[in-house]
Amino acid sequence: MAEGLPMRVPASGLPARVRIHEVGPRDGLQNEKAIVPTEVKAEFVHRLAAAGLTTVEATSFVHPRWVPQLADAEQLFPLLDDIDGVSLPVLVPNERGLDRALALGARSIAVFGSATETFARKNLNRSVAESLAMFAPVIARARGEELRVRGYLSMCFGDPWEGPVPIAQVVAVAQRLMDLGCDELSLGDTIGVATPGQVRALLTALGSDGVPVSAVGVHFHDTYGQALANTLSALQHGVTTVDASAGGLGGCPYAKSATGNLATEDLVWMLDGLGIDTGVDLGLLTATSAWMADRLGRPSPSRTVRALSHKE
Repeated sequence: MAEGLPMRVPASGLPARVRIHEVGPRDGLQNEKAIVPTEVKAEFVHRLAAAGLTTVEATSFVHPRWVPQLADAEQLFPLLDDIDGVSLPVLVPNERGLDRALALGARSIAVFGSATETFARKNLNRSVAESLAMFAPVIARARGEELRVRGYLSMCFGDPWEGPVPIAQVVAVAQRLMDLGCDELSLGDTIGVATPGQVRALLTALGSDGVPVSAVGVHFHDTYGQALANTLSALQHGVTTVDASAGGLGGCPYAKSATGNLATEDLVWMLDGLGIDTGVDLGLLTATSAWMADRLGRPSPSRTVRALSHKE
């Protein structure tokens, strides 16, 4: 076993390769109290790409009033033009956000929906049906421009106001998002309450309703320490796209009980140990998250970052 790397012991029934959808620069930094300088964000994305991540969600074209931490999207995105071979998705809430993304040459976008009515109201100030109606022209125009479209679906497992979310309810909204034309669906455990059995049940129900597992990604939070267990459950079901945030940055500004996202380093440590290819250099990734933690003035919440940093 090399220093700083897990012993590789492959397990049967798992994918040979997993694509990590890195959300740190967008989902992570949008929750910071302090505004991170644009140049630091640009270097963060460059470092993540250099570490081998092939999908790095760069920023959000949400109105600055709602997410002031990402108000510099127009300034940031051109600073990433020199990154080759890496998809740089951006979040767009509506047609105005799409206009801004298209003007800068974005080739991949995401919309952010909710499986529950309460969260849809609190996050988008619309009902679930009204939010889907808002997304419809965004997705149609994006597909017309040959952009890749991802649909985030939040509160898939539990909602802080409504409690446990019925699987049939999640499947119904997920199917509507896919029917609008999304290429990929990311299932969000926004407050981190999911357990492995619940993950399997939802994925099984989605498959029965015609949503192929190849189009599904998973997005877990670690509130109750279940993110890696839930990820492994999803992998056993055939999922090959996993969202994670470098250094465990981020949470959800509208879900007060949510802790950070699954740390990319913790995910890579597990996948490396299982012999699953990610293309990610764990050393470079850990160094990147330690670098960003220094910029933010606090230790990284990632256990792997802390463990490997202590070895140095």
